[in-house]
Amino acid sequence: MSYVQRRRFLWVLFLGGIVLIAMVANATTLVRLPFYKLVENSSAIARVRCVNSVTRLESGEVWTDTVFEVTEHDKGYLPARIVVRTPGGRFQHIQSHVDGVPEFRPGEELFLFLTGHPGAQFRIVGWTQGTFRIRMNPHTGMETVTQDSADVPVFDPQQNRFTKMGVKELRIDIFMEKMNKEISRQAL
Repeated sequence: MSYVQRRRFLWVLFLGGIVLIAMVANATTLVRLPFYKLVENSSAIARVRCVNSVTRLESGEVWTDTVFEVTEHDKGYLPARIVVRTPGGRFQHIQSHVDGVPEFRPGEELFLFLTGHPGAQFRIVGWTQGTFRIRMNPHTGMETVTQDSADVPVFDPQQNRFTKMGVKELRIDIFMEKMNKEISRQAL
């Protein structure tokens, strides 16, 4: 191998290494939180309706603050309106996307598992894992709940692999019964 070929080969290896490092640095890995851990790590759990979102740039990072109207709370105290902060969003010409962070649309209803306290911005426990969207069947009027992470691969440390699992199209009464039982169990 000539000097020029060796040099070209080393440059290709070097640039390939840089690309791999960049890919790993941008990766987001969520570790699966069992339902009882979502409840345990939440200071509040509530059914909410999205009002609006505001995206801003702070210290070079894009953040989205979403205002929710609290329609019922199942754990903890919450005021009538709360602000939930998530990383990422679109600010002017800058688009920032973080895998595993939920996005919200005005008018949609959800159950959120939150951490924080009134007077400050709340955070969602486990991002997509602590976000449960409520949908109503237009034919039957029945509401169901689907966890955002139900279709997202999440690392399961017990199985030592990525899996897709979670609550999917569960009747709301069954979801609320499960949630309230876990809240009561942990209160003992």
